[in-house]
Amino acid sequence: MSCFECCIKCLGGVPYASLVATILCFSGVALFCGCGHVALAGTVAILEQHFSTNTRDHAVLSEVIQLMQYVIYGIASFFFLYGIILLAEGFYTTSAVKELHGEFKTTACGRCISGMFVFLTYVLGVAWLGVFGFSAVPVFMFYNIWSTCEVIKSPQTNGTAGVEQICVDIRQYGIIPWNAFPGKICGSALENICNTNEFYMSYHLFIVACAGAGATVIALLIYMMATTYNYAVLKFKSREDCCTKF
Repeated sequence: MSCFECCIKCLGGVPYASLVATILCFSGVALFCGCGHVALAGTVAILEQHFSTNTRDHAVLSEVIQLMQYVIYGIASFFFLYGIILLAEGFYTTSAVKELHGEFKTTACGRCISGMFVFLTYVLGVAWLGVFGFSAVPVFMFYNIWSTCEVIKSPQTNGTAGVEQICVDIRQYGIIPWNAFPGKICGSALENICNTNEFYMSYHLFIVACAGAGATVIALLIYMMATTYNYAVLKFKSREDCCTKF
């Protein structure tokens, strides 16, 4: 067998769907965790400097955000390992393994492990749909603040007395209590907040984090198809040679 034929045979056994899903999963989780971590820190800074000057008013929120930052570390570590495991499972259920290591039969243990991956991937997919929806909440909040600032900057309202009547009350989102001071920012003070680096960076980082969560959902959907197909082959061809290329 020539070197070219050997390379073609090896490439023919690569689980491309699992490989694409792994790359997409790593990219999505990295964007979500990295950008989300920095954006949460920026959000705390904005709240402390402008919307809640008393630390006791947002003490609970600060603890929750700190806990979420630690959870982000765990998510990144878990999906790094889980992505590698699923990619390895995809490789070991392809024809490349049969060509390299000889004929083999499926076992009950192998089918059980494959079924466990199917179930776990479905659970993670549903969970990440919730994460994706939750990550859109800060984007919505920052978008409302940004759009209010754009109204203030518009020629129709800029320089008029009505500018100071345009306000954003962060307390209505429920992230700080109603007795927080000042809680509401109006007019030129709100415009100054929108011009800060913290607001600009946090807003765009939340958008990227939301996109990363969406990419992870797509990756898990691909994993679902790949693991389900592999399990079906192991289940219905348990008495034959296992050979998948998904």
